[in-house]
Amino acid sequence: MLDFLICVGGIYTCFLTWSAMQERVTTQTYGADAQKFQYTIVLNLIQAMTGSLVGFIYLRVVQRKAMLDMSRRRWLRFFQVAFMASVASPFGYMALRYINYPTMTLAKTCKLVPVMMMNVVLYKRKYPAHKYAVVAMITMGVSAFMLFKSSSKGSAKATENSLYGLFLVFINLAIDGLVNSTQDHIFADDKEVTGQHMMCLMNLCCSILMALWLMNPFNPELGSAVAFLQQHPRATVDIGMFAVCGALGQCFIFYTLAKFGSLTLVTVTVTRKFLTILFSVFYYGHPLNGWQWAAAGIVFAGITLDVYKKQAGRKAQRQVLVEVTSDEKAKVKAEDELSDDEKLAVDGQASLFVPPPLGSKVEGIEQQIGDLRRRQQAVSVAAA
Repeated sequence: MLDFLICVGGIYTCFLTWSAMQERVTTQTYGADAQKFQYTIVLNLIQAMTGSLVGFIYLRVVQRKAMLDMSRRRWLRFFQVAFMASVASPFGYMALRYINYPTMTLAKTCKLVPVMMMNVVLYKRKYPAHKYAVVAMITMGVSAFMLFKSSSKGSAKATENSLYGLFLVFINLAIDGLVNSTQDHIFADDKEVTGQHMMCLMNLCCSILMALWLMNPFNPELGSAVAFLQQHPRATVDIGMFAVCGALGQCFIFYTLAKFGSLTLVTVTVTRKFLTILFSVFYYGHPLNGWQWAAAGIVFAGITLDVYKKQAGRKAQRQVLVEVTSDEKAKVKAEDELSDDEKLAVDGQASLFVPPPLGSKVEGIEQQIGDLRRRQQAVSVAAA
């Protein structure tokens, strides 16, 4: 029980602080001259460097795992993921110029929507009925959230800005979907890669890419950011807390996943996002009416339905594995009980006891569950 409270407290504390600092740095002003920190690439660089360092320490000290033997192919694949992640992030920060933080947080819970749309349109993939119900609930909830906000404002310009902000979030989520798909492909193709490796190496590659971009002599962002932080030391503290809390929060996510499983982890992270909205509303004074709260409830109800269905599917997979493995053990036991003459009679016909389809089924299910566990670890990369 103590471990569970520590995990939940760590995730809530780290990511609520992370969200508060992110909103402060990107939307609030500093100093008497009321300047805003607008250097998002520098902000991402600091976060990526911190995440890579903390991920390396967690991997070697806590998990006691070795770093991967990096081949040219591995470097290329991690840089591919890092490039897409680096491109996605600025769209999210740009969206905050047009929508408030609670709206962006709510919209970013809808990652399933653009991912499904891309798969249906581009790859003609089909999904179970509950997935379409979840997408409908999320889309309806976010649309209602924005509609009631716009009607309360009564401003056509505000509505236009809000729609543009949501469009930027949609681009952010679509690229994030590509990042997640590429990560899934890496996990499926390279069995040595774990979520901790992904956290450390993807952040390292992001740091290299963004550092190269900032060192471009035609890009004044790095020098301007340093001057801003020298002028406003409070911003330096906020950015430091933002980076450290984000990295530590990912470590708590890894530990919670290993200790209590994916259902507990997803429940904690979903409630954390709802608490983030509550904190932002009350601390930074974002007004929400009753209809908007109801719309937010619809979104989180859809997410909860998706979590429940996923967990039910995983339990069914495990049950099939248990049943198939039990059948295999029974057949092996029957083989052991045969006399030597009987064994000779069936020599070379192992399929009598473990038919190839059965063995293939066991191997296939074990492989699916193994891949599933390794992919679940990747949630830490995008937990925030």
